[in-house]
Amino acid sequence: MEEKNIILSVKNLEVKFKVRDRVLTAIRNVSLDFEEGKVVAIVGESGSGKSVFTKTFTGMLEVNGEVSNGEIWFEGRNLMDIKNDKGWEEIRGKKIATVFQDPMTSLNPVRTIGYQISEVIMKHQGKSKAEAKAEAIELMEKVGIKDAERRYDEYPFMYSGGMRQRIVIAIALACHPKILICDEPTTALDVTIQAQIIHLIKDLAEEYGFTTIYITHDLGVVANVADYVAVMYAGQIIEYGTVEDIFYNSKHPYTWGLLSSLPQLGLKGEELFAIRGTPPSLFEEVKGDAFAPRSNYSLKIDFEKEPPIFKVSDTHWAKTWLLDPRAPKVEPPAVITSLHERMLEMTKKGGVYGER
Repeated sequence: MEEKNIILSVKNLEVKFKVRDRVLTAIRNVSLDFEEGKVVAIVGESGSGKSVFTKTFTGMLEVNGEVSNGEIWFEGRNLMDIKNDKGWEEIRGKKIATVFQDPMTSLNPVRTIGYQISEVIMKHQGKSKAEAKAEAIELMEKVGIKDAERRYDEYPFMYSGGMRQRIVIAIALACHPKILICDEPTTALDVTIQAQIIHLIKDLAEEYGFTTIYITHDLGVVANVADYVAVMYAGQIIEYGTVEDIFYNSKHPYTWGLLSSLPQLGLKGEELFAIRGTPPSLFEEVKGDAFAPRSNYSLKIDFEKEPPIFKVSDTHWAKTWLLDPRAPKVEPPAVITSLHERMLEMTKKGGVYGER
């Protein structure tokens, strides 16, 4: 078997937030390895812990949050040993960069676009003002800004939403990071621009060779960008595998629910599926399988004991008692079993952001 080159390794991570007089456990004992040069998509409903999980990689948790347990290993170093902002500056942006969903919150409205890119290059690469400007213009061209030399001196309000997102990507790339975290980078954009940004990130990853962590709730995006998919629910990764494993051989009822909810795969005249109920409160200790109260496939043990990780293959695992040899055999929903055919049909029409 080919040995994997792991660039980032998370072990038994737990994150807690103090909210007034209560404690919320946002990440519950999560372990995951990220392979160098690959694209890992982290998917799940809002509030499942996707963004909180990746904020720990750059020390960007809110002031009321803390990593209460676990390790994050990067370049032979446990990042949890970093205790101040000065220490994080060696990692944040320089080696692990983030592209956020709203570019206007990432850009300074009173500074020119060119200045904001050049400033990063001068700070992290130590280049002169002239050298930084030349590289900034080159980066602007790389991310698809036409007439970049002229537009270097323009301000963010003079750019469209899609173009501002391209600039945020250029700023992230200015440090030559080894890992790029994309936190819902296309949420605020229309479908056509979404597709352009998705393909841009994919092309740049291939050119620069960085590892991409893609946070999204849109499985239509995942189908075309990811090598691996981590499905999060209630602060845990409940299923992990290659994109083919997750789309065509998923095992957890929550993953089935997410796939069944894909609006792109709905058929005319059919009612769209929705997962019933709401996620559990993470102010309270979660007993058993957190998804059990919302699942149509729950067993008695799901309400009593947390499921362990069951290995499906060398690339695929899931935390569900349905994979226990003693569990009754159940079939996934009908829409899941016909997913491959529907996906192929949608890809031909360009309805799931084009081909992989």
